Amino acid sequence: MNKEELKREIGVFGLTTHMVNSIIGSGIFVLPAIIAAGLGPASIIAYLFCGFLTLLIMFCYAEISSNLTETGGPYLYIERTFGKYAGFVTTFLVLLASIAGDAAISNAIYDIISSSFPFFQNQIIRLIFLLVLFSGLGYVNIIGIKSGINFVKLITIMKVIPLLLIILLGITDVSLNNLHISETPSINEIGSMSIILFFAFQGISTSISVGGEVRDAKKTIPKSIFLTISIVLIIYILIQTISQGILGNSLIDFNEAPLSHVAEKVMGPIGFIILSIGAVVSMFGSLSGGVLSTPRVLYSAAKDNTIPIKTLSLIHNKYATPYLSIISYVAISFILASFGGFQQLAVISTCSCIMIYLAISLSIIKLRKKRKFIRTGSFRIPGGYIVPLLSCFVCLWFLSNISTTEYLSISLYLIIVTSLYLFVKFIKSKKVSEKVRNKDREVHQK
Repeated sequence: MNKEELKREIGVFGLTTHMVNSIIGSGIFVLPAIIAAGLGPASIIAYLFCGFLTLLIMFCYAEISSNLTETGGPYLYIERTFGKYAGFVTTFLVLLASIAGDAAISNAIYDIISSSFPFFQNQIIRLIFLLVLFSGLGYVNIIGIKSGINFVKLITIMKVIPLLLIILLGITDVSLNNLHISETPSINEIGSMSIILFFAFQGISTSISVGGEVRDAKKTIPKSIFLTISIVLIIYILIQTISQGILGNSLIDFNEAPLSHVAEKVMGPIGFIILSIGAVVSMFGSLSGGVLSTPRVLYSAAKDNTIPIKTLSLIHNKYATPYLSIISYVAISFILASFGGFQQLAVISTCSCIMIYLAISLSIIKLRKKRKFIRTGSFRIPGGYIVPLLSCFVCLWFLSNISTTEYLSISLYLIIVTSLYLFVKFIKSKKVSEKVRNKDREVHQK
């Protein structure tokens, strides 16, 4: 394996803000109304359940990332545990989850802007907007990890402030009647809504992909993971509670920008403007996090020759960033964003993420049994195998709640990726055989 060429310049604060940024904004500004439409005041149950699942999974991530501290995130962990085929499939699942997620967020940004400015309600303007958006983010992340992470820090602070304003100013306007759960939803109802809601908890896995650029990664990554989950879960639960408590049943009527309408109730017209801008800034920040993280997965897979596109592992001479991976990622994201809407892309992204989480949970079990890659002083989940087994069970339960159409789509995707892997493997073996034959000829001729 090639020597790591990236610079370790990210500390606890930088990584935590990167993780918070990657999660908050990937749905929380639009999902409260969608979840309320399915569960009403009982939406809080789905949040708690998703928070519980996320915590189980993040325990697994904390342990494995504390032992494998190079660049690559989920691809690195799964490839080192289960081999090249698993690494190949994981690379494409990460790409599907991240690209679908970023495409969903970019569409949500555009929906918020177009709802306030009719000028943007034009397909050509939409395409130009998406092109400028992804090109700009690509440029910021190409010119250096420090510029990328500093931009993320600024955006994270800017996105959290409006949410804190809603929480602090809105808590006195909450009506307890609006929070009364008159009918307990079924486990299937909670499951189907949780699949969509879980989109708002994504982001941490790909943000760990910058592990090769983190200082003292063995300690920094687990610490940042638990700080992030604590911050995000508290903010999410408070936001959903206040939104439901203020708007009640009318929350479902504000599908495009529910938090902006909550802010309008709390602060007047200026509140609507502040939250609309805050939502755009927040989602823009999440996109920047995706463009910062996911190309590192491509870079790592190309460096290991898991995907046969060696140019994706090239590092910029001046900026020390995987610039071709970044360019490729933003180009594909732009194309998918041009064709998809928010909710459909969010579900596809969520299903892909849960499959990756399941593989990470299984990785912990296998690594412990074989005692592979275990470092002295690294983080270890307490309770033996209880947490990774629970994580596997809940991931499988989540996947059992996806629709037949979504199941068939993911299955088809996996079949295509597997076929691609077998084709690549065949081409590689053919090249190796050709080299052997050529050497034999040379020897015979001599």
